[in-house]
Amino acid sequence: MSSKHVLIVDDEPDICELLEITLGRMGLESTSALDYNTAVQLIDQQHFDLCLTDMKLPDGDGISLVEYSQQHKPELPIAVITAHGNMESAVRALKAGAFDFVSKPLDINILRNLVSSAIKLPSNTETTSQAKVTENQQQTSQLLGEAPALKTLKSKITKLARSQAPVFIHGESGSGKELAARQIHIEGPRKDAQFVPVNCGAIPAELMESEFFGHKKGSFTGATTDKQGLFQVANGGTLFLDEVAELPLNMQVKLLRAIQEKAVRSIGDQQEIAVDVRILSASHKNLAELVEKGQFRQDLYYRINVIELDIPSLRERISDIPILSRALIKKLSQKLSIPEPRLSPDALDALLSYSYPGNVRELENILERAIALAENNTISRADLNLPSNEKNVSAPDSASPQNTANGQSLEEMEKQAIIKALDKARWNKTAAAKILGITLRQLRYRMEKMHIE
Repeated sequence: MSSKHVLIVDDEPDICELLEITLGRMGLESTSALDYNTAVQLIDQQHFDLCLTDMKLPDGDGISLVEYSQQHKPELPIAVITAHGNMESAVRALKAGAFDFVSKPLDINILRNLVSSAIKLPSNTETTSQAKVTENQQQTSQLLGEAPALKTLKSKITKLARSQAPVFIHGESGSGKELAARQIHIEGPRKDAQFVPVNCGAIPAELMESEFFGHKKGSFTGATTDKQGLFQVANGGTLFLDEVAELPLNMQVKLLRAIQEKAVRSIGDQQEIAVDVRILSASHKNLAELVEKGQFRQDLYYRINVIELDIPSLRERISDIPILSRALIKKLSQKLSIPEPRLSPDALDALLSYSYPGNVRELENILERAIALAENNTISRADLNLPSNEKNVSAPDSASPQNTANGQSLEEMEKQAIIKALDKARWNKTAAAKILGITLRQLRYRMEKMHIE
């Protein structure tokens, strides 16, 4: 197998020589160009696996080279070398399509990490096998479907996976923001390293710094051992900051510094350690509005929102309901170790006409409860128990949950649902609570209230 080939573009011969030596020690071939025009000629004439270009060139700039490559050799990853602290140039380069950036003076460890990630990207010869892998991996996610909105999303994800640019994922609750982030990770060069998701709204404020950056033993009361932070755990991989809007302002400052410096300091430690992490973040809130209100730092917003990815709501891809429903029913049946029930035509009609304020997550919850209620291994419209205040365009009033209850009260229906779930779970309360989509405490409370022994 031939070694990978890197194009170096810099008008300083000393920098070219340093990069050539570094790449040579990594077992990589390199070719140097001292200006933009020479670089363009080489890109047109030869195959390169990576291009490292300075931002300032005698006859052009690095961003122009990124734009040229995007048009003529989109599979070529280009990393831009920027002046220290010039985040504006770095962000411009990433928005233009650069794979990543590295600042002067060059940190050899950071450079080596960048190069290692870039050369793992599939070339044209590997595209077919990579597509097969991606297709198999997508079956394990719930980014399933063929609706135009979802096809557009998948296409964007494939493109974003070839970059290291921070991505901000925006979408309604339950629409699949974490699934999209995982897919970016799976399709990219970091797929063999950790994907670390963190819900920023679920960490107590007083523990946030320790959770993100770790702490040393004895650094505060209760710190009985050294603890790695999320950045260290995700080193070499991807850190997904879900509900990033929930971070308090003081933590936003520390997060911004860690992202810009690519280094963190544990509580109680004197030394910073370098971390190589790709940052993906998400929120169902409008960050731009929060910036205007002073509730989210503009500089952090600018840094994490280099590229924005919008996740379509389930309402925007209703045609995917059948394939999603089949996949979810299969998954839930396997989890419960029960035969896979079929979805009756009238149940599918009801699902197709529901508006899903809770998106895919709500669809899963609806089907999980329906499986618990289903008889004769068939999910009927009544089993779905869709909220009655939702407009159901294809469902006549006589098919609403209240009328299909045959005069039973809602409490009686709930009691029957609980008993069926308990029967299916062989009266294992923890398993029954999962079937019903409620907590164990809620189940116990309802059983006591309804005198279910």
